[in-house]
Amino acid sequence: MVSLHRHAEKCRWGIYVILDRYLAKKSHLEIAREVIAGGARVIQLRDKHASRSELVEIGRELRQLTRAAGVTFIVNDYPEVAVEVDADGVHLGQEDRAVHEARQLVGRDKIVGLSTHTLDQALAAMELPVDYIGVGPVYATSTKENPWPVVGVELVRKVKKRVALPIVAIGGITEQCIPELVAAGADNVAMIGELMRAAHLREKMESLVQTFENAKALFEQQPGAR
Repeated sequence: MVSLHRHAEKCRWGIYVILDRYLAKKSHLEIAREVIAGGARVIQLRDKHASRSELVEIGRELRQLTRAAGVTFIVNDYPEVAVEVDADGVHLGQEDRAVHEARQLVGRDKIVGLSTHTLDQALAAMELPVDYIGVGPVYATSTKENPWPVVGVELVRKVKKRVALPIVAIGGITEQCIPELVAAGADNVAMIGELMRAAHLREKMESLVQTFENAKALFEQQPGAR
């Protein structure tokens, strides 16, 4: 596991923030400032409508902000952009380029994440040079075009039992879902819609972090907890 997944232990952040300026009606930088103030430990830049040059410009600003705050910065889809802005890593979908190609582009020192939507995909990730996997969509979601079928909390539970990689549960997640996801084995919970639509981003982020930490503490007190 060490050679293929050398950064896995760095990938247990809790609340995994995915930026969406269209939902938040604010710039990526404004959103990032507020969620970092609220306790965010990881931020992903995902913008399907931005050009490559826009992503680089935004990415450089976010890199400066996240580095100063000690927050992990991930770029979605584009390993070249991740390298150009010196992000901490890149996240890939099943439909994106080959993981091995992306790893070659970003090098050994960056994090690579991979979306999975079935148990077979999650198991296959164990043989790939990735550091964490996304599992979902757990619930119905409106924040991603052409989503995969809803997989439910049960897939998170199955993956946790058989895959030794940190899990980011994703898809339609609200704050009230966090305890059952943590109990199912999610190391991280991706927040997009509910967080980005919040009237007060910082306060919402603080609440999400507290809910996650409370759920984690409660779960770890149970007999036989992982």
